[in-house]
Amino acid sequence: MPGVGIPKPDVVLPPIVKRNYGKWVSHEHVRAGVYKHVSESGEECFTVRVGMPTNARVSTQTLYSICDLADEYTEGYFRITTRNHVEFVGVKEDKIDELIEKLKAIGLPVGGTSRRFHQTTCCTGWLHCQLAATDSPSVAKAISDALYKYFVSEEEPFPAKLKVSIAGCLNQCGEGSTADIGVVGVYREPPMVKEEEVKGCEIPTTIRVCPVGAIRPKGRDNILINPDRCIYCGYCPMTCEAITMKPETAGAAIVVGGKAGNTGDGPAWAKVVIPYLPNNPPKWTEIVEAVTNIVEAWRKDARKDERLREWINRIGWEKFFEKTGIKPSRKHVDGLLGGLRNVRSDLRFRW
Repeated sequence: MPGVGIPKPDVVLPPIVKRNYGKWVSHEHVRAGVYKHVSESGEECFTVRVGMPTNARVSTQTLYSICDLADEYTEGYFRITTRNHVEFVGVKEDKIDELIEKLKAIGLPVGGTSRRFHQTTCCTGWLHCQLAATDSPSVAKAISDALYKYFVSEEEPFPAKLKVSIAGCLNQCGEGSTADIGVVGVYREPPMVKEEEVKGCEIPTTIRVCPVGAIRPKGRDNILINPDRCIYCGYCPMTCEAITMKPETAGAAIVVGGKAGNTGDGPAWAKVVIPYLPNNPPKWTEIVEAVTNIVEAWRKDARKDERLREWINRIGWEKFFEKTGIKPSRKHVDGLLGGLRNVRSDLRFRW
């Protein structure tokens, strides 16, 4: 039926991309936030990348302003990247500076390309989700403010690209564990069960949703949570209203070395380096300091094109803890049921 489902790609492609589809022969980074692609025909396509508020959450007026700029400078097309940048595709070379100034006037910076700090991604956090142990969007904003100079810098400030993601809980909607540095919301104690209310829950479903089998039946109409197996993921409260997490035990863990791409040493699942930091809005001082400390250690020591994971693989985890000043503890040992399977889940893995 017309208008139902995903449109065909050629309907949403900018005209310059449609004309040269499959014919691009080279590309280069012209300056912070600006790409240049060259086609077989010699036609040049300039793309301007724009940083957005966390979750790309903007007012209607700002969205109208972005659309107006797209009409004026790119034949009416712009695109949203997987990290929520806005990209204006097909800007004329002599109009790039003019577009950048107009974007600055509405509070949108241009940058985040090549060996720079790319836009943070995060889940919805406390605004929409009852599972979140930390408020991902405001944490992302605080980290983005601290690393802003590395987003817009005309000189490439890093050995390679830097991606930071924030997940409000262990369910990883914010993809914290597949970024160079991730912030993951955590609880430090198992959930509480209001036994008098369990009768209103689907007990078999509640038992089944636990990823580590920590929930067991207790008689015919009740359940029991084994604290020795529970990983405090917070998933069971979504299934049964009689189960609640303790907000006073909520905070965030810092994980490093994740990567979704297949370049370099291949994809990787991040490792926990700081098991817990407290929630201290609105500045989130402890979290921001931990992230910037890791960034600076990597920036000073890594080789060219060495993502954070490749840097760690080269120097080893012992040197990583030494260079960042983070103190290792037994909490860094992966004791999760199925942990060995997780270690071996990448396309490439090492013992």
